[in-house]
Amino acid sequence: MVYSEHSDGYHEDLMRGPIDLTQAGAGNFKRTRSRVFEAFWILVEFLLISNPLQVSSRIRISMLRLFGARIGANVIMRPRLRVKFPWNLEVGDNCWIGEGVWIHNQDLVTIEDNVVVSQEAFITTGSHDIYESMDLVVKSVIIRQGAWVTTRCIVLQGVEIGQNAILTPGSVANKSLPPASIYGGNPAEFVRERWENVP
Repeated sequence: MVYSEHSDGYHEDLMRGPIDLTQAGAGNFKRTRSRVFEAFWILVEFLLISNPLQVSSRIRISMLRLFGARIGANVIMRPRLRVKFPWNLEVGDNCWIGEGVWIHNQDLVTIEDNVVVSQEAFITTGSHDIYESMDLVVKSVIIRQGAWVTTRCIVLQGVEIGQNAILTPGSVANKSLPPASIYGGNPAEFVRERWENVP
């Protein structure tokens, strides 16, 4: 394979050894609950949150609140939901959280009022330092009111989904998306304004 179009620095990078993963650390992640408390949450999540046989949204919300989640009124949360740390979750009023949604929130995830997060969407606040150490890097995620994260979308760390924005099925939001528009693809790009040509 020929790499003549690249600088000498590129060839030097090819010769670098791999990052030693045994040296990777917690980075900027701060644990705010004990490991015992986290283990207890894992058990409750398995039995009452992610369990497909547990169909009650009311029980699901009550358990999340018990472990520190701040959840508003008239929220629906479907079975197979996964939440890494409920104490890092804020959900506003009138939200719909679909079946199989995974919220991997090592930092704060804020979902404002009247938001829909559809089936099997994945929201994560975590990544890694890919250049030096592979240390954990966490940044919060915000989904503004009226937005819709459709089925099997991925929302990455540090992203803000703007008010009334829509992310089309299977899309990946790796940067913040301005309000009132539709975005799609990997990475997600502007498609059109949400109410374009609507009388």
